[in-house]
Amino acid sequence: MLRTLWSLFILVGAVLALAWIADQPGDASLQWQGFRVESSFALLAVVVGVLAIVTALAYRLWLALRRAPGQVSDAWLGRRRHKGFQALTRGMVAVAAGDAEEARRSVKRAEVLLNDPPLTLLLSAQTAQLEGNDTSAAGFFRAMAEQQETEFLGVRGLLTQAIKRGDAAEALNLARRAYRLRPKSAWVADNLIQLQARNGNWLDAQVTSEEQVRNGLISRDNGRRRKAVLTLEQGLEKRRQGDLVAAAQLFKSAANLAPGLIPAVATFADTLVAAGKDKRARELIEKTWLMSPHPKLLKLYWAALGNSGDGPAQALAQMKATEHLVKANRDHSESHIALARAALAARLWGEARTHIGALSCSEGGVTKAYNHEARVCRLWAELEDAEHAAAASLQWLSLASHAETDPTWVCDGCGNAVDDWSAICGNCRAFDGFTWRKPPQVAGLNKPSLASDGTANLQVLIETEAD
Repeated sequence: MLRTLWSLFILVGAVLALAWIADQPGDASLQWQGFRVESSFALLAVVVGVLAIVTALAYRLWLALRRAPGQVSDAWLGRRRHKGFQALTRGMVAVAAGDAEEARRSVKRAEVLLNDPPLTLLLSAQTAQLEGNDTSAAGFFRAMAEQQETEFLGVRGLLTQAIKRGDAAEALNLARRAYRLRPKSAWVADNLIQLQARNGNWLDAQVTSEEQVRNGLISRDNGRRRKAVLTLEQGLEKRRQGDLVAAAQLFKSAANLAPGLIPAVATFADTLVAAGKDKRARELIEKTWLMSPHPKLLKLYWAALGNSGDGPAQALAQMKATEHLVKANRDHSESHIALARAALAARLWGEARTHIGALSCSEGGVTKAYNHEARVCRLWAELEDAEHAAAASLQWLSLASHAETDPTWVCDGCGNAVDDWSAICGNCRAFDGFTWRKPPQVAGLNKPSLASDGTANLQVLIETEAD
C-alpha cells in the first residue's frame, strides 16, 4: 500500500513539473558543426528527460548482461553446496545411527559436492572410527590438526585415540596442546589434570587445577580437595625420596586443606606419632572424627596413646580414650563400632553388647544387623565366643559370610574396591575417584538376622543355601 502511494506521489509530481515547464515561456538554441537547432525550453526538457531514461535503461541492461554469467554460476554453486550440506547432514545422522555404509556414501557425495576438506574431514574421521579403522581416522584427525579452522577438533580426536590405546605420554602432549587452544574447555582441563596425575606430574596438575578454579570450571571447594590430594601425593613422593621434613610439611598442608580427607589426616597423624607428637596426633584425629569417623583413625588414635601399662591396663586406657574420642559424635555407627571394639578388648561384655546392639534394629521380635554388614556379625560372634563360648558364635560367623560387604574404598568410575586408598585407580586410572562406602553387590539376597536375645537365626541361612 505504501509503495503504491509513493509511486502515485512521484507520478503526480512529474505531471505538475511538466505542466509548470510548459507554462514557462522561453526558447532554446543549439549551434554545433554548422547545424542550428531551435526549440522551446519545454520541448528541450522533455527530450533531455527521455534521453536520460533511455540511457539509464541501456546501462541497466548492460549491467544485467555483464552479471548474468556470475549469477548463473552462483546459483549453480548454491544448489551444489545445498546438496553437499544435505549429504553432510545425512552422514552425521548415519554416524549417530551406526550405519557405516550410509555414512561412507554420504562422505563421498559431500566431498564431491562441497570440495571443502575442513567440512568433510570430521565426518570422514568419524566414519573411519565407526568402521573400526583407527589408522585412517588418525590420518583424518592429523589433517584436521594442520588446519587452523579445525585444529582443535583434530587434536581432540587424536587425544581421544591416545587415551583409548593407553599411550599416556602422547595423550599428555596432545592434552597440553588442546589446553593451549581451549583453556576454558572443561573437557580439556579435566583430561589434562587426569593425565598429569597419571604421569605423576603432581605439581603441574596442581597448577592446572588452580587455573580451573580461576576460570570457573570447578568450585573452590573442589579445588581445595584436589589441591589436598595432589599435596598429599607430593608428600608421599618426598617420603619415598627420604626427605622426611619436607614430607611432613606437605602432609600437614594436605590435612589442613581438606580436614575430611581421611588419607591425608591419617598420613599426617601417623607422621606425628612417629615423631613422638602423640598429643598433637590425638587432637587432629578428634577434630576429624567429628566430621568423618573412620576405622583407620581409631587405630592411629590408640597408637597415639603410647605405653599405658600391661595388657588389661592398656585395654582400659583404650576404652577410656575411645569414649573421649567419640563423645562429640557418639551416635554415629563408626563411634558405636569403635566403642564395641574397645569394650571387647577390655572384656567389658555388657558395654560391648550395648554398642553392638545400637548397630541393630528390631522387626517383629527379630533383631537384624545394622545394614546387614559383615563386620557387625563378626562383632556379635566375637562377643558370643568371649562371653559364653556359645554355638551362636559359629552361627554369627556363618551369617557374616552372607552379609553385606564391609565399607571400603570404592572407585566411583569403575567400582573397583580396594583396602588402601590411592590417588589413582589401578583399574580405570581415574584420579581421585575413591570414596569410602559399601561396594555394589547383587540386590535381592536374603539378609542375616538374629533372635531378640542375641542368638543367631539360621532360617535365613537355610533358605539361602536351599536356593
